[in-house]
Amino acid sequence: MAILGGHFTMMLIVSTSADADAGALSRELDEARSRLGLGAITLEEVADEHGLTRPEASHVVTVYGADHPGIVHSVASALAGMGVNVIDVATHLVEEEGEQSLYAMMMEVDLPGDVAPERLEAELREVADRERLDLSVRAVEAEAL
Repeated sequence: MAILGGHFTMMLIVSTSADADAGALSRELDEARSRLGLGAITLEEVADEHGLTRPEASHVVTVYGADHPGIVHSVASALAGMGVNVIDVATHLVEEEGEQSLYAMMMEVDLPGDVAPERLEAELREVADRERLDLSVRAVEAEAL
């Protein structure tokens, strides 16, 4: 669950029997959406994760600066371009009357084998400079996990 653009959002992953009627479920969810006045409900199948393990974060990336549109897009695009897996993300907006809002985002990431930490930091530094953000990239210590 999160607040995105001032809207409450929630994602649920549920398990159903193999013979579940996805069409009927979709219709029932749409009826609930209408009854509750929700903006949208999306239903899609998620690949079975049996046998898969959750990757562990190798680095923590933190960016913060004056809030403005495009921060998340710019950082996420750079990470996606390198094939970096975002394991967890937390954001916070600090608003004080009469002051510019401050946006902070912290991500736990897993680097693919062909991306060195130096490349991660260099490419994100370009984004941070362009977006006027402060950036921190640090390795996660094994004991901290």
